[in-house]
Amino acid sequence: MNIYISTERILQFLTILSWIIFIGLCIETCSYLTSTLFNLFLEPSKAKLMWHPIDLSSLFAFDQGYYAVVSFFVILVGVLKALLFYFIIRILQNKNFNMSQPFSDITRRFIFSIAYTTLAIGLSSSCGADYTEWFMGQGVKMPTLEQMSIGGSDVWLFMSMTLFVIAHIFKKGIEIQTENELTV
Repeated sequence: MNIYISTERILQFLTILSWIIFIGLCIETCSYLTSTLFNLFLEPSKAKLMWHPIDLSSLFAFDQGYYAVVSFFVILVGVLKALLFYFIIRILQNKNFNMSQPFSDITRRFIFSIAYTTLAIGLSSSCGADYTEWFMGQGVKMPTLEQMSIGGSDVWLFMSMTLFVIAHIFKKGIEIQTENELTV
């Protein structure tokens, strides 16, 4: 007995999963932003009462400016990841998106959007990771890159290059499809 799951069901499941990940990323990023603003603009004694998503207290004690920069990279990467899932949700819920004709301008723009977003995530993660590793070399106790959600910049950069190749293949497919429609 074979079990067949339709493409429509899979896309519905992926839409729900994308919404869950998007909401989780928004909550995580907002907690980083709230914690950073709370720590920077309130007295440090009151900041200890704030829930910390990551422990950057030794960096905060070392220098508040450096703390703000590291927090900026963590928040920027979180915002870009949430933006990536926003693009995915938007394409999955787009009524003009036709799965029977994947070589369309909507698909091309979508793939280029996620390619540029993953490139931005990779570059931001790389800068944030290099900056964090410099502090570790200075003797500041820092959480791991994975705890800060800025690890894996090489994977993001590799994915962006792969998506750029796919986007250009789709661009060429659209050109060929347009030529074929004009010759008929």
